Amino acid sequence: MLLERQPQLQQMDALLADATGGRGRVAVVSGEAGAGKTALVEAFANRLDDGLTVLRSACEDLSIPDPLGPLHDLARNAQWELSRAIDDRQVQRLPLFSEALDVFEANGPCLLIIEDLHWADDATLDFVRFLGRRIANTHILLLITARTDRSEGQMRVRRALGEIPAGNAVRIDVPLLSESAVLSLAATAERDGDAIYRASAGNAFFVTELLAAEGDGALPASVRDAVLARAEKLSPGARSMLDAVSVFPRRADAWALSGLCGIAAAGQLAECVANGLLEDFGDGYAFRHEIARTAIEMALTPSKRREYNERALAALRENPQVATARLVHHAVEAQNLDVVRELAPAAAREASRVGAHRDAVGYYEVALRYADMLPVEKRAELYEGHAFECHLIGRVDAAMEAQGRARQLRQALGDRVKEGDSLRCLSRFAYLLGDRGAADRFGEQAVELLETAPDSAELAMAYSNLSQLAMLAERLEDTLSLGGKAVELAERLNRPDILCHALNNVGAAGQWLDFTKGRRDLARSLGIALSGNFQEHAARAFTNCACVEMNRLNFKEAASFLGRGIAYCIENDLATWRDYMRGVQAQLLLRLGLWDDAAAMAHEVVDDEATTPLVRYPSLVALARLRIRRGDPAEPIVEEMRRFLDKGMELQRLVPFAGVMAELAWLGEGDRDEALHLIALAEGLAPTRAVFGELATWRRLLSPESDPGEADGMAEPHRLQLVGDWRAAAALWTNMGAPFERALALLQGDEAARREALDIFEALGARPVAQHVRGLLRQSGVSHIARGPRQATRANQAGLTQRQMEVLQLIERGFSNKKIAAHLTISPKTVDHHVSAVLGKLEAVSRGEAAAAARASGLV
Repeated sequence: MLLERQPQLQQMDALLADATGGRGRVAVVSGEAGAGKTALVEAFANRLDDGLTVLRSACEDLSIPDPLGPLHDLARNAQWELSRAIDDRQVQRLPLFSEALDVFEANGPCLLIIEDLHWADDATLDFVRFLGRRIANTHILLLITARTDRSEGQMRVRRALGEIPAGNAVRIDVPLLSESAVLSLAATAERDGDAIYRASAGNAFFVTELLAAEGDGALPASVRDAVLARAEKLSPGARSMLDAVSVFPRRADAWALSGLCGIAAAGQLAECVANGLLEDFGDGYAFRHEIARTAIEMALTPSKRREYNERALAALRENPQVATARLVHHAVEAQNLDVVRELAPAAAREASRVGAHRDAVGYYEVALRYADMLPVEKRAELYEGHAFECHLIGRVDAAMEAQGRARQLRQALGDRVKEGDSLRCLSRFAYLLGDRGAADRFGEQAVELLETAPDSAELAMAYSNLSQLAMLAERLEDTLSLGGKAVELAERLNRPDILCHALNNVGAAGQWLDFTKGRRDLARSLGIALSGNFQEHAARAFTNCACVEMNRLNFKEAASFLGRGIAYCIENDLATWRDYMRGVQAQLLLRLGLWDDAAAMAHEVVDDEATTPLVRYPSLVALARLRIRRGDPAEPIVEEMRRFLDKGMELQRLVPFAGVMAELAWLGEGDRDEALHLIALAEGLAPTRAVFGELATWRRLLSPESDPGEADGMAEPHRLQLVGDWRAAAALWTNMGAPFERALALLQGDEAARREALDIFEALGARPVAQHVRGLLRQSGVSHIARGPRQATRANQAGLTQRQMEVLQLIERGFSNKKIAAHLTISPKTVDHHVSAVLGKLEAVSRGEAAAAARASGLV
């Protein structure tokens, strides 16, 4: 009997009707374990017309997920040969996912079901993201079930679903049963409803188990106790069969159980089904809920658990169609180390092949755990694979450690080429960790060692790595020289992957010498990377293309590259590059006056504790500038930026830091001499005057009497400001949509221009800047200056931004931070920052006091 689920069923009916009419959706059925998500989905599917195509799949609670496991299930149901499609598409996921969408859409109105997405691998989450972004124009309803716990898996699901357009995804909550529903069910079974409700708290699965328990005696204290009590009623043979089934996550195939338990299996399984402990699906058997399976499995002794997993492994290995991930799971549980050593590396390679890099890391870790008996060369290969996959998912510390172990093993083997390649990888990882000195040292050692061996692809890549480091340090001649060596050797060895990497360096450096040629080299690099499916090279090319356009203040072109690049990284699970570009995007949003959006974007990166220092830096730049301009605490962010420079004075990091320090000094909140020193240091490191445009304008603001120097080659608005044509500069900033920079240009003008600048700063919510400008106006003899923000926006009486006003209004309505985050579609940590800012600006010590102050002042 399904109680209290009619609203959810009606919601699902409406979504299916939309999909049938050509407006596809993603429906996320969520609730705690045992809330009745599967029962709800079953009830919905069972009442559908026979003409509707229903394709079912599920994720399994394997120790490491099966890459694209649910997509394989859906493909089998749709009679689509996914393995062949993967090979035909050369493992390029976007074409593969597009083909999957075409296959499912060809069935007409279609219901796709993926259960237990919280156990999904990264590639499956990428498929859900892909489908969710394209589902609106299809006849597909994608029905997902997922738990609402705070597990890592659920957090990953939440992030994945958060990248689907809000209009395409609908959440359907499955609440616990009310007391009246439990009492009704208990009355039908002639049981004590009050006692059952107290014990179950309305959890549907636990209620079912308690109702099925023996009527006499005390109620079981937990679901586990209830399940075990029912299992004890089985015959010894059936109980053994139940134990055997429990080691199969989610479902045990009938043919596997026959091989595992022999001729008596059928009768024993029938007894388990008759007692309500297993469900018979014809071709397989499963527990009614994962909670029940786990209860039986956890009751096994360690020796019995190993025994059943060993027998399951033996049965499954007889079938070549069984996924390697399932075999590895049982081999690990059985402690069959020979099979683990054989299959875990294969599973890692399969996971990497379809882009499930996080799962590849897990398989490599399993393989390395038992690699002590392997030959040295095999161990080195495992460490190298582990290092590469770790760096792709942002675990650069782990990548550094694994690559160091690989280098030691290659050194012991006397393999100069592989050792040199390890040194090159260590150089790259050190750079990603923000250690410029170590990056240079490892990179030079790599080239020195590889030049003692015959020409190789490893040497070409080592040249390109040094070229990249030179490019990042703005050493243009070294970049072009080393990059030229890499290009020549890569073309001779027919290595397009290395060629596109080297062209990226040459193009990024060439922007300062010949902008058109630099653009052309970068475009060629990106084209090679995309056509060859060189994913990391493509992400890097998108990044450098965007940064080159940002340097030249071509904001529309930069926005296009960032949008395409971030989408590409999301599709291909390239978290490091995605987050780096998000920081650059936050800087662009800040330029365009979209300050709340910039803050939200930057916090998505900075609030992630796993983000490496290098990846954090662009977001830190955006947040530092934003907080300074809004009058929010910026010191911790500025200090983090300073610590980063301590490890290597790269110009691309020094320029924004010097700009931040100059802005603080201009506002009277920083050391003017230190800011001018940093600007001079950057000027000395700049290979061309073009690099120096923005800092030159800040130096003029700090030291109006200073010589601006040569302005030719700088971005046009900066050049115009330095030669004194503030009107033309302000007009250009207006055309670009950059209000803050426009206001800075107007400050060089007459009284009317400076008053206009003040209005712009006030409208942006730049309180400290506006206050400073008022002081400058008074010093120059201007009178009748407005004291502060216009009455037109009461929010600015307290210096609140538009987003902070939205948060304050929800605080006044009694919303929690979590509920505010869901309402505004921002992260809880971002809400925390906004709430702290609101309390500080209202001089309140609590949320209640803030709400009272807001009401008293007419803010809400």
